[in-house]
Amino acid sequence: MATKVATMLQLPYEATDSSSKSLVGHSQTPKKSAIKTSPLKLLDPGRSKLTTVETKRIISVLDEAIFKIELISLISHVTEFLDVLSTILGSELMGTLKEHERLSNNMEALLTQLQREGLKQEDGRGDLVGTEEQIHHLQLHQQAVKSSIRNILRLFQADPLASQAVRDEAYARDLSFEMFIKGLSVFQGFLLEKLLTSPLEEQEKVQFMEEISLRDKKNTETITALEAELATAIQSQDNEIMKMNAAIRDLKSHLLHLEKSSESHIQRTKQEAEKLQKGELRVSQAKCAKIQQDIHQLRAQLNVLIIDNRDSELALRKKKYKVEMEIENWIQKYDADMGEKQTEFEEVDAVYTEEKAQLAELKEKYAVLEQEYSQIKEERRRSQEKKERAERELAIMVRAATHIQAFWKGYLVRSLLKSKRKKKGKGKKSKK
Repeated sequence: MATKVATMLQLPYEATDSSSKSLVGHSQTPKKSAIKTSPLKLLDPGRSKLTTVETKRIISVLDEAIFKIELISLISHVTEFLDVLSTILGSELMGTLKEHERLSNNMEALLTQLQREGLKQEDGRGDLVGTEEQIHHLQLHQQAVKSSIRNILRLFQADPLASQAVRDEAYARDLSFEMFIKGLSVFQGFLLEKLLTSPLEEQEKVQFMEEISLRDKKNTETITALEAELATAIQSQDNEIMKMNAAIRDLKSHLLHLEKSSESHIQRTKQEAEKLQKGELRVSQAKCAKIQQDIHQLRAQLNVLIIDNRDSELALRKKKYKVEMEIENWIQKYDADMGEKQTEFEEVDAVYTEEKAQLAELKEKYAVLEQEYSQIKEERRRSQEKKERAERELAIMVRAATHIQAFWKGYLVRSLLKSKRKKKGKGKKSKK
């Protein structure tokens, strides 16, 4: 801004007339005398540094915004060359960038699919027009991408080396981002100049610009007088041009005479060119015949290839139709199975709900009967102990009786075996 105003001031201070000098001479205040000696000092801020916390926060917010936009504008380039930058970025940043690339690809695929399903962008405003489900689904993906970008920026802020390495790839930034960042930088400079300027200095600048406007008005009057002198000079120049035009007409008549004398030479040259053209035409016709023959051969080859491709295409179409029919059958079967499963699930769920209600009732009854059951259980325990004592005594008696019977049966069996052996021994002796 100061450079532009300085350019405007060059004419008043380099070619000032007596009136402008008198205007500066009549100024009595020290400020006006300072303007005369150094006019550009008023255009510079009165302070070189920000003194308040609020102004420093404003500039820091702009710095952080520019830093984040520089990183965001290079995310697509970084994801494209992740292998090259892997040593600098680190494992956490690499994983976050890969996840962001996956989310971006999913969102692009979803947007393409929704556009095919009828999602449109309203002209002028840029709003999306579609069903609530489509817009909600798209907004969920947008929130995921925004969260991914926030995580990436947080990790870059925690790693200055990685962020500086990415910012060094500024050559790959898109032109629109570059223009936007430059605009923010210019705005930051303008805002910094405003924050460094006090209201009193701003008033002095306005007064200074009013004086410059007055001088510009006087310079305009001077320019008007000079323009009148210029018009007179132009008129005299036009008269000289008229004289020169007359001389040019004489030269043109002489040139016309030369053209007539050269017509015969042009005619001879034309005849020679026609002969050369006929020879070239014969050669060209021979080349065209050969090229036409090649075209016929290539066309025949093309027809053969077309027939082969048609046969293969027909076979592939049949195969594709068969696969599509199988897929359709599987889909129908899947739908039918899922319908049956859903019906079965609803029935089981109804039974489960009913049994759950019955279980609650039984629990209430159980709570009432539990106390009675504990008393009955104690009585049964006592009777069981008596019964067990009796059973133990009975078992001892039964075991003793069983042992006696077993010994007796063993004795009888041994006696029978001895008698049989004796009979067999006597029978063998009589046979011999």
